Amino acid sequence: MNASSSPLPSRRDFIKTTGQFAVASALAGVTLPHVHAAENDTIHLALIGCGGRGTGAVANAMSAGGLVLGDDGGTKRAAGTGAGGPIKLIAMADLRQDQIEKCHTELNRGLSDWIDVPKERQFVGFEAYRHAIDCLKPGDVAMLTTFSGFRAIHLEYAVEKGINVFMEKEFAPDPAGIRRIIKAGEAAEKKNLKIAAGLMCRHSSARQALIEKIRAGAMGDINLIRAYRMDPGYHLGPCPRGENELLWQLAPGHPYQFLWASGGIIIELMIHQIDECFWIKDAWPVSAHGVGGRYAGSTDCSQNLDSYSIEFTFADGSTALVTGRYIPGCFNDFATFVHGTKCAAKFSGNIHAPDSWMYKDSRVDLDKDRANVAWRAPKETVNPWQAEWDALLSAIRNDRPHNEARRAALSNLGAIMGRAAVHSGKIVTWDEAMASNFQFCPNVAQLNADSPAPVQADAQGRYPAPIPGKTVEI
Repeated sequence: MNASSSPLPSRRDFIKTTGQFAVASALAGVTLPHVHAAENDTIHLALIGCGGRGTGAVANAMSAGGLVLGDDGGTKRAAGTGAGGPIKLIAMADLRQDQIEKCHTELNRGLSDWIDVPKERQFVGFEAYRHAIDCLKPGDVAMLTTFSGFRAIHLEYAVEKGINVFMEKEFAPDPAGIRRIIKAGEAAEKKNLKIAAGLMCRHSSARQALIEKIRAGAMGDINLIRAYRMDPGYHLGPCPRGENELLWQLAPGHPYQFLWASGGIIIELMIHQIDECFWIKDAWPVSAHGVGGRYAGSTDCSQNLDSYSIEFTFADGSTALVTGRYIPGCFNDFATFVHGTKCAAKFSGNIHAPDSWMYKDSRVDLDKDRANVAWRAPKETVNPWQAEWDALLSAIRNDRPHNEARRAALSNLGAIMGRAAVHSGKIVTWDEAMASNFQFCPNVAQLNADSPAPVQADAQGRYPAPIPGKTVEI
């Protein structure tokens, strides 16, 4: 993070830190509240997708459950911490056994007392999610952290089985998947199931404080939002000869590269900033248009463009400009700015830092001394990754409504709408996105290890990239 970032640990920091110490089991003397969960007041977790994102989410769940770092560097349970009460990971599922083993080893370094996943509860393959979820009981949580092309399928099964859900962003790569997420969320609400969605910035207390200022009129009318994420990029080479192409496209090192699997780089990396724009405006956009492309000489084999610029227009005529660029050797930025008729503000900063403050006027002061800052949000005491788990687990233990599926799905749809505008070279409206049944891979639910990959490479090993004027995604 940059110098202005909060010192609170991220999910990666938590795993790295706790892995350095032996875990102390210290539940004695802790009074636990009544739990709407599994037997013995323990909420069991099943991890579906054992990459870095899933590993980090388990650490956040444990932290929200009351696992804290002690003064001696060890870990312990503490009364009144987070959502309180015991949590245990009891099942894992992934397409690859080596990913399960890697994740299991990493979690056991610091959290071994709360990891109980013997070989018989480690499931591999396209149907592994079913077996892992089947290990849970009502009140438990299925953690859905795979590629988003499979998110709706996994969510539907968890809801069918009466299981609460934490689902990581993004939530679907196409409008058809978004429709399924919304429908499953409605079914979950009828069953009083809890669903948390991994747009953790919504749980940032600093951003929430700035939102309160905006809603109270402190910035005047919001007429422009600018959001950026620019970094050196993620180049993809050709599929190695002899590899299973489907499994290679779904390999852990390819999280952003294929539209059918993940929705592509602009959604995977910028769904948070896009969601921030919609949150700031408290509205969905009425239209989007944009431009994008690849730099001359690029040999990237993925389906992504390396530059995206999207302009969202809202019903009141205001706009949000969302810019992503993934090219080495260029200026990098990672921030969201808000411009009102009274003043400007910074909403968030580098690597989702809670850099939330208002300026004295319309100038965005980039100097380190920030002499033009008039108000800044109170320092966060809980990072948003943990706070989203605090909210979920507290809702489960106290039987309160908690269902973020529809809001998260609609933010994802807005991102899809922006991506489609760039890829098609056309203006795309919200009504068109809401009515669309477009799907990249209609047979995604039937895929298995012997299936052909949904997209095939050309003779140079390059996958079909969007062509403005021809591509259709809505």
